[in-house]
Amino acid sequence: MTSNANLFLDEAATRIEGPLLFAHRRVDVGLNEMVEVTGSDGIRRLGRVAALDDDYMTIEILESTSGLSLDNTRIRFAGEPISFSLGPGVLGRVFDGVGRVIDGGPPIAATHKMPVEGGILNPMRRVKPADFIETGISAIDILNSLVRGQKLPIFSGGGLPHNQLALDIALHARLRPPSGEVKKDVKEEFAIVFAGIGVPYDTAEKFRRTFEESGALGHTALFLNLASDSSSQRLLTPRFALTAAEYLAFEEGRHVLVIITDFTNYCEALREVSASHGEIPSRKGYPGYMYSDLATLYERAGFLKGRPGTLTQIPVLTMPADDITHPIPDLTGYITEGQITLDRKLDREGIQPPINVLPSLSRLMKDGIGDGFTDPDHPALANQLFAAYSRTTQVRLLANVVGAEGLTPADRLFLDFGASFETEFVSQKGPRSLEESMDLGWELLSHLPDSELSRLTDEQIARHLQKKRG
Repeated sequence: MTSNANLFLDEAATRIEGPLLFAHRRVDVGLNEMVEVTGSDGIRRLGRVAALDDDYMTIEILESTSGLSLDNTRIRFAGEPISFSLGPGVLGRVFDGVGRVIDGGPPIAATHKMPVEGGILNPMRRVKPADFIETGISAIDILNSLVRGQKLPIFSGGGLPHNQLALDIALHARLRPPSGEVKKDVKEEFAIVFAGIGVPYDTAEKFRRTFEESGALGHTALFLNLASDSSSQRLLTPRFALTAAEYLAFEEGRHVLVIITDFTNYCEALREVSASHGEIPSRKGYPGYMYSDLATLYERAGFLKGRPGTLTQIPVLTMPADDITHPIPDLTGYITEGQITLDRKLDREGIQPPINVLPSLSRLMKDGIGDGFTDPDHPALANQLFAAYSRTTQVRLLANVVGAEGLTPADRLFLDFGASFETEFVSQKGPRSLEESMDLGWELLSHLPDSELSRLTDEQIARHLQKKRG
């Protein structure tokens, strides 16, 4: 076999199945090597080597194979893996799922060429995530705080407003330095990378229009992979988005928040392409390597020693049939540091965003809140709100048995607290600052007797609740 970059093969194709092209292996190529396939129609299609053996190779074509025939098919090998050419003009641009500019502007003036699979990170170079990111969402900021360098997914269900929640976070997220005050120069260093995977055309246009009309596109890189695009292209969209984020974080020194929706579409594409390869399926037909595949994406978040920026991830996924034990949320939960869970019952009751705080969790919350990051009483407030709402769920179950009339006066107070907590605290019509969210939380707790506030000290009760009872 020969080995040369930009080497051409003619008449090597043997079979086409969906996004896959099977061909004779007459040259020495590597796995994941970038190729360009040109058919008799003259259209150039980007692809990559997905599998190979001594005699044959399988090429994933990242665009439509419609019109591609076995005759007169020419394959050009680039001699390198798929990479993304990046430069200072990344922010403010709109890309397709494989990093091509689709906003009508000029190409990116590239200064760096980075492989989309990402580099291999030495675990010893990682720094523990820290510092608070304000999202403007009370149920997240107070009870499930997001920390720089964290990967905190949103677990949703079909038809729930996860895309709107993702947009709200993208538009209003901001950094808070240890002083607790937002500095003007901090937001300028903050960047958003937003990616839609397998989204319908109207949803993609909503994403684009929302960022443009809000003015947030200036500090955002937007990647849009449509439902009509190739399933194999869907597998590269988060990799291109994360490569752009790594450039912004570790080359330009920015603090980057990456929001990717919907990872369920990614996993469905992974299952489809795996089946096309003839691989033995695992749980529910997904490939056995889905855990490690997802880990290669989620683990690209974090801090690196010697690098100025940080990369934080909020992946969004819809749980099939609202089943949190489904392989996609199940494996995601093992890799990431908690989850924000949306609830269908709250959505039906008009609670927006319908975040169920009880199954939600941010494992790194304690490293980004409290003294030095937010108000010193933030942890106590979060603990007490969570405990009180947990008591509410128990009282509601009891009320279903004995009726509201059979409850004690204290139990009735918790019923009222739960209703107010959902309609006034969890539900919100616009973004709230951290101070507004905390003030609202203290206001709700002020309606409960001191004897029920076991997570607060006497000093905290006197400092925050006595004035409100006033």
